[in-house]
Amino acid sequence: MTVALEARDVEYSFGSTPALRGASVAVEAGEILAIMGPSGSGKSTLLHCLAGILVPSAGQIHLGETRLDTMTETQRSVLRRQRFGFVFQFGQLVPELTAAENVALPLLLNGVRRAPAMREADGWFERLDLGGLQSRRSGELSGGQAQRVALARALVAKPEMLFADEPTGALDSLTGEHVMDLLVDAARGQGTTVILVTHEARVAAYADREAIVRDGRVTVLDRIPS
Repeated sequence: MTVALEARDVEYSFGSTPALRGASVAVEAGEILAIMGPSGSGKSTLLHCLAGILVPSAGQIHLGETRLDTMTETQRSVLRRQRFGFVFQFGQLVPELTAAENVALPLLLNGVRRAPAMREADGWFERLDLGGLQSRRSGELSGGQAQRVALARALVAKPEMLFADEPTGALDSLTGEHVMDLLVDAARGQGTTVILVTHEARVAAYADREAIVRDGRVTVLDRIPS
């Protein structure tokens, strides 16, 4: 398998408080990796470093043959917009936009004209069991519906990598499982590499491997075939 993204001996601190202390992990192209660990262990910090949101104070982040951590903020912003997708715990939809406009937003930001962007967005609504909700705004959606809209937004531009930070944390168990089923099916169908942070074993079970973060360091566990 080809390594798509790799952290090598990454360190990061918030002021005088270290969050990562030499964290290393490699993610293969097309795999789903779950980052787990207790609260405050550094798992979200690791995700944000891998996604180019945070720049480590030491160590390296490699995206294929490219050093992500040495890019400028502008270069990393373009990278996140064009090649990455993101899903966060509470969806973070733009409240002024309709659900369909939220899904189309990454395409519009990348220069796709409005009509084809909206057509592409519309196709995701039936795919994610959201038919008829295109014109609703975030305040008119349930938590599960809003998170599926956020998932569609993350995947609509066919990103190479999807970063998900507690994507089911605000959902009940049944809705969370439904969202994870849809996330996995959509990502597998597009060949998207998925890195997700979770504290829930039932969510991590969807992954190919688990990376456990404790005290700022990473231990990777290979999935045992059932």
